[in-house]
Amino acid sequence: MTDTWMDLAADSGAMSAGLVIAAVVVVALLIGAFALGSRVRRRELPPPRVDEQPRLPPDGAVHEIREHREAEEMPHDGDRTLPHELRHQGTRSAPEEHRRKWSEGGSGSFGSGGPGVR
Repeated sequence: MTDTWMDLAADSGAMSAGLVIAAVVVVALLIGAFALGSRVRRRELPPPRVDEQPRLPPDGAVHEIREHREAEEMPHDGDRTLPHELRHQGTRSAPEEHRRKWSEGGSGSFGSGGPGVR
């Protein structure tokens, strides 16, 4: 019976030593991570001073411009146009300034619960 208690005590001592070693390793990793973070932060640029902050333009804030845009027409030269031959197709202001709406009675999307086109 005393052998069992001695084995348990020996196992418990080894387990305690293992936990202490694991704790020391975790603390060492945390200290290393903190030191590395401090070193990286020291190399970064400092935050901008008050006189370096952005200012509003003299005219005031820039406001949003809303306009209806439409795509430029694809060139129709009679030949087949391959994707690598396409260039940036820009947009232009649309002659009509009103956005096209859905047709009257149309649901606008599939499964919206509307009655559909009449």
